Amino acid sequence: MLTEERHSQILSALEEKGTVTVLELVDMLNTSESTIRRDLAALDHNGRLKKVHGGAIKLDGTMVLNEPDITEKEKLFAKEKEQIAQYAAKTIKKNDFIFLDAGTTTEKMIEYINEKTATFVTNGFNHARLLAARGFKVYLAGGEVKHTTEAIVGDSCIEMLKSYNFTKCFLGTNGISVQRGFTTHNIDEASVKRVAVERGYVSYVLADHSKFDRVAAVSFAQISRACIITDYVKDDNYLTYTIIKEICK
Repeated sequence: MLTEERHSQILSALEEKGTVTVLELVDMLNTSESTIRRDLAALDHNGRLKKVHGGAIKLDGTMVLNEPDITEKEKLFAKEKEQIAQYAAKTIKKNDFIFLDAGTTTEKMIEYINEKTATFVTNGFNHARLLAARGFKVYLAGGEVKHTTEAIVGDSCIEMLKSYNFTKCFLGTNGISVQRGFTTHNIDEASVKRVAVERGYVSYVLADHSKFDRVAAVSFAQISRACIITDYVKDDNYLTYTIIKEICK
């Protein structure tokens, strides 16, 4: 059997079972233990699996290398994001002090927010404009503006957030994974999200189903640190790690 064929079968077995032992692969592929160990070492080196003592485990999540710009994001899963945003807006109660993260789904929340006694802090300049237009009391964090996401980031933004104690935080994410938690592409945006979660009494991550089993470059919180509002979850295993509200179930 060719090396490429063995590698393909090993990865197929992992995809199905999540974990395999060296002895299982020896029987399945009718080859030597030393050959299997070399195969696992090669696949581990190439980032296709994680080699462990006695076998291998499936990598937790697929790496997401590129981030679409805000115009592209608005077109992705638009109906699902609308439903998620509508539900999230209803969780805002009287006199809440809210952090509203920059992002397309959090922005969709604004038209559904009806609690006029709530106060908002945001690092999304368009979010601030829309909130102010609807008559809400809103503070815009200062700092550098990221063109691709229209988010405000940087040390001054972080220092401002560190002085607040939010009743609720609403955040976006590029990936959700049990092992890696909530992840995003940009180091500066991750730093802002991380501080917001730390300063929030309750944090909600708004994410459609496509964000699960995905890992972006930078982790900003463990999965247990925030509740998730989503359309649905394909893998019920996630339900054992945090509170998840599935809008479409």
